[in-house]
This record gives sequence, structure tokens and C-alpha cells, in this order.
Amino acid sequence: MRLVVVAVGQRVPDWAATAWDDYAKRFPPELRLELKAVKTEPRGSRTTEQLLAAERERIEAAIPRGARIVALDERGASLNTTALAAKLKAWQLDAADVALVIGGPDGLDPAFRAAAHERIRLSDLTLPHAMVRVLLAEQLYRAWSVNAGHPYHRE
Repeated sequence: MRLVVVAVGQRVPDWAATAWDDYAKRFPPELRLELKAVKTEPRGSRTTEQLLAAERERIEAAIPRGARIVALDERGASLNTTALAAKLKAWQLDAADVALVIGGPDGLDPAFRAAAHERIRLSDLTLPHAMVRVLLAEQLYRAWSVNAGHPYHRE
């Protein structure tokens, strides 16, 4: 099974790329973490709706066929570590790839967000996109560690 993070925006600082790579290599072969960067639509004279629609097309093209779609959204469900671990376990039992989608500067197309299988949020805080990638990778690794019985989370 693959956890495919589809993130709008291509360039991230070196520290973020290094941190992403560090977490991605920690996952076991049966649960791979992959990143698919999607080009941000150039801002200009187009409306927000037009920008989001163009980004939506790129996002949908990057999502593996048959994948469960999880939109990261500020209005999504708030999860603690054990709840995310339970979700990860359920996703693994389903055996389909999971696409976790991070929107661009203007978020995600409302119709795409509404059509997603799930919507979750990482924080009540506004975070830079590079930080979101790293935070998501770390939390997915932590959830896997909890499920594997590693002492990575203490309650």
C-alpha cells in the first residue's frame, strides 16, 4: 500500500526536503510514503475559482487510480495520534492506496474537497506548505509506529 501525498507547490526549502526524505525512508516496504508535487497555477488576472479548477485537474491527474482521497482541510476532522493510527490501520486493511491532498495558496477546489472520502486537519494554526508536508509525514510515521507497537507515542 502507498500513502501518496499530493501537494500543490513545487519548491520547498532544503530543510523541508531533507526532513521529508528522512521520514519517507523510515516506512516499511509494505507501507510506502510518496510525494507528488503539483504545479501551482500562476496567480494573475484569473479568478480564484479558475485557479482552483486548474489545480484540481493537476491534483486529480496525480492521484493513483482507485485511491482513497483524504483532503487536508482547515474545516476537516481533528485527530489525535491514536485516532490517526486507527485510521491508518483501517486504510491498510482496505489495502487501497491513500492520497492525502494538500492544497495550494488558495486551498482546494470546493467540489474536490466535498467529493473527498475524508477531510482532516493537522492544526488549528495556519502553517506554511513546506511545514505541512513534513508535519504530515511525521504524523503518518508516528501513527505507523503506534500500530507497530513501537514506543514512539506515550500516553
